[in-house]
Amino acid sequence: MTQPPNVPGNPPGPRPPAWQGPPRVPPGGYQVPPGPQAPVVKRIPEDQPFVARPSVLKRLLVFGPVALVVVLAFTCPLALVLTTESPDSTSGDIVAVLAFAGCMLFVVAGAVSLQVFLITSGGPVLAAGPAGLWIKTRPTRGQAIWLPWESIERISRRRWALEKMVVVKPRDPRTEGNLGVFTAIDSSLLKVFYGSGFTATLNFADRGEHEIMAAIAQYSNGRTLIV
Repeated sequence: MTQPPNVPGNPPGPRPPAWQGPPRVPPGGYQVPPGPQAPVVKRIPEDQPFVARPSVLKRLLVFGPVALVVVLAFTCPLALVLTTESPDSTSGDIVAVLAFAGCMLFVVAGAVSLQVFLITSGGPVLAAGPAGLWIKTRPTRGQAIWLPWESIERISRRRWALEKMVVVKPRDPRTEGNLGVFTAIDSSLLKVFYGSGFTATLNFADRGEHEIMAAIAQYSNGRTLIV
């Protein structure tokens, strides 16, 4: 085999053929993909056989009284102090208490309304069909992921405070690692409380809890564990 000629500065002796050299990398910064990734969309499609949507009315019926209790918890002690410890209290003190209560109610109602809007404005929370399940990846946005039934390890129900959730745990933990930084931050609390970032509300949806779980059991058809 013919060897390439010696070049000044190179040690003498045989060298590999000219066709041998460092491996060539395709142009464009190509990298070998880590594996198949589940489809991610900005909003759960509503053409599925079963779709569960968020209910604004149910949330307002629960969080409205909670906001009122918070306002009363701050204003009642203030009114009590002004009326019992100050015998010279006047109508101006009462007006001040009412003004404070109004400001508190405005702030709390605004915060509750914003939270309800962020949670309910992202479209459906869950959709199921014979092939798999669409479920949201962020609690305050519409981003969702599609999981085949065979790729789901377990579906369970969890409750924390006023919220009851259906929690979907994929078999491959890498499924939750390719959804972006903001999704990881937004769903970090869900992972702490529920063990997975793929959750959907059960008690604040337009479908009842039993209807949602019955649809999941029907379409999964024994291909995943439901507890």
